[in-house]
Amino acid sequence: MDYKAAGLVAGIEIHQQLDTKEKLFCHCPTTLHDNAEHTGEFSRYLRATESEMGEIDRAAQEEMMRVRKFQYYTYRSTCLVENDEEPPAPLNEEALGLGLTIAKLFGMTPIPQVHTMRKLVIDGSNTSGFQRTALLAVNGALPNGGSIETICIEEEAAQRVKDDIFSLDRLGIPLVEITTSPCMHTPEDVQQVAEYIGMVLRSTGKVKRGLGTIRQDVNISIKDGARVEIKGVQELDLIAEVVRREARRQQSLLDIHAELIKRHASVGTEEIDVTDLFKDTQSAILKKAKKIYALVLPGFAGLVGCEIQPGRRLGSEMSDYAKKCGVGGIFHTDELPAYGVTAEEVARVREFVHAQEQDAVILVSGSSPKQADCAWHQVVNRAKVALSDNPVPEETRKMLEEGSTAYMRPLPGASRMYPETDVLPVRIDEARWNAVTVPELLTIRAERFTKDLGLDPAIARQMAFSEHLPLFERAVGEGIKANLASRTLLATLKEIRRNGADTDKISDDAILAVLHAVSKGTAAKEAVPEILTAVAGGSTVEAAMAKLAPSVSRDELEAVIKKIVTGRAEFVAQKQKGALGPLMGVVMQEVRGSV
Repeated sequence: MDYKAAGLVAGIEIHQQLDTKEKLFCHCPTTLHDNAEHTGEFSRYLRATESEMGEIDRAAQEEMMRVRKFQYYTYRSTCLVENDEEPPAPLNEEALGLGLTIAKLFGMTPIPQVHTMRKLVIDGSNTSGFQRTALLAVNGALPNGGSIETICIEEEAAQRVKDDIFSLDRLGIPLVEITTSPCMHTPEDVQQVAEYIGMVLRSTGKVKRGLGTIRQDVNISIKDGARVEIKGVQELDLIAEVVRREARRQQSLLDIHAELIKRHASVGTEEIDVTDLFKDTQSAILKKAKKIYALVLPGFAGLVGCEIQPGRRLGSEMSDYAKKCGVGGIFHTDELPAYGVTAEEVARVREFVHAQEQDAVILVSGSSPKQADCAWHQVVNRAKVALSDNPVPEETRKMLEEGSTAYMRPLPGASRMYPETDVLPVRIDEARWNAVTVPELLTIRAERFTKDLGLDPAIARQMAFSEHLPLFERAVGEGIKANLASRTLLATLKEIRRNGADTDKISDDAILAVLHAVSKGTAAKEAVPEILTAVAGGSTVEAAMAKLAPSVSRDELEAVIKKIVTGRAEFVAQKQKGALGPLMGVVMQEVRGSV
């Protein structure tokens, strides 16, 4: 696809957890636990509240279509604030300072008075039914000429355990939300901007690392399409693919719309009860249904099953809408017979509903007539969108594996936000803003590692972006050679982890002790993997080094070398001086750590 010709426009929102000691609105630590460690549970029903204008946000209205009982796990490290049984504490000063540092790195203008707002969220991810957020700064710059519109500081949501069960250890961890302008026009542009913002965030040295600690929401539209927000892209390498697939989806929906208009297609208005037609069905899903309704879509045949993304069809979009009522999905005649539904049953339904060859038929089943009726109307609404003047609906979608997406809810509107009455505003005066210091960017640090420490540029960049950067700088500061430190932190730890060692059990002090021993000559650098593996297994550094202390005499070493050279006499004769390096490797493998 020619993305510029297609009118691709994209922007991103990046949510990054901050590495603070306490949560944003309470004094609980920002540590996570295994779900099995929870010490208590409670349940809640959540309902949407009206905005100051007396309106209920459209996304919240859809969430309320189903009555859901949410269950929450509590821990010794959580408190009544997370339970929404106690007012929030004042805004965390450490988190606020970090947010201002990040804002200054982007050259932004701070908000003179920071007000905390409530953002309506009733999907279960927050016990209060809203997320607290505060605007910190506006108008930042990006290298591609685009801009960062806003930076907010907000509380992290609860972690979903499964279904409607959530864990409260993550709720309240401070994070920054960085929103760019719609300034990107190719998938690669989006990924590059995300990489740059991630680099700036990591330059602070005060953001959490690991899967789930940073999430990208991507806003995408094409010409004649609509703005769609894709939530929760956690892997940086997938961002470009997500953009490609969304652009393809929107173009496919536009193409389907054009074909529907050409066919003079329409959407049936009759909710036809076909439950009795499936009383003897072998379909496991339909057999359990209390009510089955059919919807006739004149002119839709072959288009409901049309692929719009890898693994996704127009029927998948309709199914997503139906699922908001609690059903498992839908059946449509473009995919039947299948799933236990026979060709005879399909023919019987088509005849019963008077469907023509060019018509598609949707089957919607539910555990109750009310649920099936709700799902039927959702499918009708989505089918009407395909025929409307705006066949690509504005909506929020979730990312699936490999980059395709599924419908979550409508895009939220202004009714979603209202003031937080329990948290006082914070002034950011000129003196406070001027006192904010900014760290060295990781890209500049990598250049310095090459210039001042002699590291290869690729290794220098890898080291600057590594989670081991603080330890590397500490090691170099203590006189350890940069090449030895970088090789150990980037290669050796990865190697022994791959071989089964639990490197999380190796302390920074233990690694430094081994590096100092190598520098002083009391341990062979070839023995570092074995020493660190032993430490990971519970040994002390001293005991591991003693076990691997030099134990081969000079005479024994000469005997080993003679044996190796004699056994490779032809290779030595052929390569002569060029044989030295390869033979040295063989010798080192033989006596590793013993000389």
